[in-house]
Amino acid sequence: MAYNKIEVNRIAGALGAEIVGVDLARELDNETFDDIHRAFLDHQVIFFRDQRISHDQHKAFGRRFGTLNIHPYVKGMDGHPEIMQIVKEPDDKVNFGGGWHSDMSFLDEPALGSILYAKEVPSYGGDTLWANQYLAYETLSDGMKAMLEGLRAVHTAKGEYSERGHSAQKRKSMEVATAGNDVPSYEHPVVRTHPETGRKALYVNPAFTEKFVGMTRRESKPLLDFLFEHCTQEGFTCRFRWTNNAIAFWDNRCTQHFALNDYQGHRRHMERVTVNGDRPF
Repeated sequence: MAYNKIEVNRIAGALGAEIVGVDLARELDNETFDDIHRAFLDHQVIFFRDQRISHDQHKAFGRRFGTLNIHPYVKGMDGHPEIMQIVKEPDDKVNFGGGWHSDMSFLDEPALGSILYAKEVPSYGGDTLWANQYLAYETLSDGMKAMLEGLRAVHTAKGEYSERGHSAQKRKSMEVATAGNDVPSYEHPVVRTHPETGRKALYVNPAFTEKFVGMTRRESKPLLDFLFEHCTQEGFTCRFRWTNNAIAFWDNRCTQHFALNDYQGHRRHMERVTVNGDRPF
């Protein structure tokens, strides 16, 4: 794929590419933005190294793709509520995002994408994995595709953000609210059509998908367990080694991701802007 204003280098066979020749601290001309947008759709997650951007510049880049989300459970920065600070201090045991998930699938209109900026990374560890959900769908048998077509699943935050949920666990430098019993649930198609590419992707994840519509959790569990394992198998993934001032921008409509927690005793400080999306179909 040829691009006019940027260099794009794939990092894995399944998905992921590093963008060279862009300074996100500068206002992007339309041709450069169009190239970045196309690379984002082509590779599902794109990376930029050695970026030094302000909070306003971080938000401005996100706003080129849509309106920005304010997280319902994680407190944003003072003065910048759209920016979530994701911090693991040296003596924190539990990281944030440490399980396969698609950001904000528990909303009626889940996130389009997330833009994560590395402010301080450990000397080792702390990589992030992404999994291509186009491939997860396309490699299913015709019989499984036929069975999933038309199925809908219930997504909710009440498990992940409950008192025992991974995301709600106490961390020194993050203020996370615990979800109560009145947390809403929303129904999304199990097979989602991407609104820009037209490709089909699996759209279930172990963090927020509770059960299939019209079934009990017990009835749903065997098939969901199969899909959760299938969605994240090694051949569908890429792995990114963070460096200070690196940025990752991923498409939540066709990927899942997993932040590794293998740097105990070291600090990791990231800042995330999330772009609002639309209702899956």
